[in-house]
Amino acid sequence: MQVPVNFDSVKLDGLLSDWVLALREFAVEAVVVLAPDPFGGRDDRQVVAVHPPVLAEAAHSLAQSRDFGAPWRESDAPLVAWQHIGRNDASGHSRWRRLWLAHGFQSVIRVEFSLPAERAFECFMFSPRELHERAEAAMLVWSALNIWPQVRRALVAERALLSPRERECLALAFEGLTARQSAARMDCSERTVNYHLANAMAKLRVDSKLAAIQRACWLGAL
Repeated sequence: MQVPVNFDSVKLDGLLSDWVLALREFAVEAVVVLAPDPFGGRDDRQVVAVHPPVLAEAAHSLAQSRDFGAPWRESDAPLVAWQHIGRNDASGHSRWRRLWLAHGFQSVIRVEFSLPAERAFECFMFSPRELHERAEAAMLVWSALNIWPQVRRALVAERALLSPRERECLALAFEGLTARQSAARMDCSERTVNYHLANAMAKLRVDSKLAAIQRACWLGAL
């Protein structure tokens, strides 16, 4: 029996592979993207992309840690971080750092893409050597900023939870439109708009439009 191919997943994998290949010039050999768990607490994060896939366990360990998560965003820390992995583990008990060091990685560059309610997408680029030049780190951050719109579109397509019409109704509600105004914009009935909004709220496990909009943002859908 032939296993069906998820073309959105193939597109994302290809995009990440090409990105890592381009970053080899800067000695980067792995990329991880974390996103907030839309159904979890404020500290809960998910791995939504990792390349190469063999590093999945190390990526999940990073997502389960508290490093760079909600406590980081509560501080005055910048949206960008540059660390030598082994040197910044004061306790010596950070599992994700041990796993990445075991794979031969020495440095990590993190770029945050903020979302509503103190959530964020987080992009991590790992290098097997210690980076010493600030210019190198700046180039890596610039590469992440440049490719992020493509990566985000691919992530949204792969994590598709909402139908296009449900997303459209939520987007219009996000703009402040009522169901009647959204219906006029979409050339449909007000009842149809409310139907799509109700479906979106059910899928997102909430009971209000505001909460649905918030969770859709955390998915990257808005």
